[in-house]
Amino acid sequence: MGAGETSTRSRRRAVPWAVLALWIGLLAVVGPFAAKLSEVQHDRAVDYLPSSADSTQVAKIEDQLPGGETTELVLVYHRDGGLRQADRDTAARQVAAITRANPLTETPRAVPSSDGSTLMYPVASNAPGTDEEKRDAFVNDVRDVARDTDGMSVVVGGPGALATDAGEVYDSLGGPLLYTTVAVVAVLLILIYRSPLLWLVPLAVAGVADYLSMGVAYGLNQAFGTSVSGQSSGVMTILVFGAGTDYALLIISRYREELRRVERPYDAMKEALRGCGPAVLASSGTVAAGLLCLLAADLNSSRGMGPTGTVGVLCALLAMLTLLPAVLVLLGRRVFWPLVPAHGSEPRRRRSLFAAMGSSAGRRPLVVLASGAVLLGALALGTLNLPGALKQEDAFVHRPDSVTAMETLARAYPGQGTQPITVITPTGRTDATLSAVRGHTGVASAERGRSGGGWTEISVIARGAPQSAAETATIKALRADLDGSYVGGPSAQQLDLQDTNARDRLVVVPIVLLSVLLILVLLLRSLVAPLLLVAAVIAVWGAALGLGGLVFGPLFGFEGTDPGLGLLSFVFLVALGVDYGIFLMHRMREESLSGAEPAAAALTALRTTGGVIASAGLVLAATFAVLTNMGLLQLVELGFVISVGVLLDTFLVRTYLVTSASVALGRKVWWPGGLSREPDTEKAGRQDPVPVG
Repeated sequence: MGAGETSTRSRRRAVPWAVLALWIGLLAVVGPFAAKLSEVQHDRAVDYLPSSADSTQVAKIEDQLPGGETTELVLVYHRDGGLRQADRDTAARQVAAITRANPLTETPRAVPSSDGSTLMYPVASNAPGTDEEKRDAFVNDVRDVARDTDGMSVVVGGPGALATDAGEVYDSLGGPLLYTTVAVVAVLLILIYRSPLLWLVPLAVAGVADYLSMGVAYGLNQAFGTSVSGQSSGVMTILVFGAGTDYALLIISRYREELRRVERPYDAMKEALRGCGPAVLASSGTVAAGLLCLLAADLNSSRGMGPTGTVGVLCALLAMLTLLPAVLVLLGRRVFWPLVPAHGSEPRRRRSLFAAMGSSAGRRPLVVLASGAVLLGALALGTLNLPGALKQEDAFVHRPDSVTAMETLARAYPGQGTQPITVITPTGRTDATLSAVRGHTGVASAERGRSGGGWTEISVIARGAPQSAAETATIKALRADLDGSYVGGPSAQQLDLQDTNARDRLVVVPIVLLSVLLILVLLLRSLVAPLLLVAAVIAVWGAALGLGGLVFGPLFGFEGTDPGLGLLSFVFLVALGVDYGIFLMHRMREESLSGAEPAAAALTALRTTGGVIASAGLVLAATFAVLTNMGLLQLVELGFVISVGVLLDTFLVRTYLVTSASVALGRKVWWPGGLSREPDTEKAGRQDPVPVG
């Protein structure tokens, strides 16, 4: 045996073990930080609000006032048919006990309803400040004292209770979301690979990538102050397992092909990575670029999701391009048991669903293309049926006490505000501002609050019910008239969320499209093919959002649509949807470079990658579908639209529309690149068919 061959064999054994050792060392370093991610996760309103909005400025200034941020609650005592004197006495005793046990800003006073069925006690405390754990403890202490008695219902509502209930939902995402995602991916991988061992490898590597991403996300938070919320950390986990498994499916599929041609697993993996590596890199690059475009958003929650989601995708990429190949090479061919790809063997011939799809698209490409476009356009019309903006009380799948309190108050105090609007004004102009506020027709009452740092707080009760058209008009009128003051509070926050999401769509969407298009142009060395892929994912987004409009209200009974649904679903569907276009088009380009005619190249690419794309699409759709089982409608709606969009993209757009468009366009799909030009057949015929080099 020669020295060169001995050196090569040593390298084949050493490289995978070295990669494995590096990963063990990396996890040892990152591990302590991964466990701390939950400590920097915040889900207060200010963590989601637009950074430049009035409501954000109000929240920041309130933090600096004496006592810090105020936690506001409303105790609601109700009995159908009217409260009794004993009920009022019980309510007074409970409120007195709460006052003795907690440092409140003022003694709560009862506000009876006109029909005598309800008593409302506003309760506020500065003791929790901005500490979410102290806020939750305060809310739960109040709830422990304020309990149903002798048929009288008692619920605790208000902004503080809503925040606590929302926080509980976000806190519950970590465990259930992770376990459900792992279970869903495991089942799909078992069905795809039909192997007792192989499915464990990509799943375990994705788990390692998820752990790494948590540590890196914590590091970004500490180094650059990137915000981490329950929504962004949950989506990061989804992306790690969804996108990571997609990359694994492509790599393993190509590795299986190479094992039939190449004798040694190490060499087969090198060829597999050489063949599909550019597609995987470009795929992750489009997702990362799309997510990073969210940094241009003004909404804190959207902007924070950009770097957090990018961390998840890049950690998944790193793990799948290094750790996954190393583990597969070390396990050898036996990891595929019982369907082991033997060297020199031919894959079992069987009728391919995607070959049949490709044949139908290839026979009448224009008819298929037109039919698909009409179908997607018809589905997109469903966006006209999307419910209006989601209100606070409609944001929960299972209604907590805080929402029950809001509904009871709305019935018992019709046409009256039960939730304060907060005005922050320069202290030197307090009297003038207070007079102007009280002079508004939409204002029922206004009281001066705390002062400090040159600012004074004014608590305003509107005549309109919370988040009604009348209250919204009052907020807008106050903002227009009170120059130099800020108008905030829960209803103002919801208004700012809607306005800022509309602004962010106008800014972020063009940036996402341009970024993705540039990456595709560089990868495919064409202009037409990238435009085709981008048009396809836009059509998918419109159709998926339209399907949401057809089912959210009529079928699921949702009362509203999250204002951020359009932007976030667009970013994810464009970035993730282009993935499959890259897989398909990259293989099509390979076939074209090898001399295949355009139609043959398109159909061969679909036949060879269709199964992988279908498997990847199912996994990605299933991971995002996990969000539909969460407790907040904004996550349910996001999970539904992305899952449906991925399925449409996988089984309609990629298989039929992109393929039929490529067949119809022929070589023009690669314009203006070299592949778009017809080969010089006469010159080729005069040359000897001897390969150069």
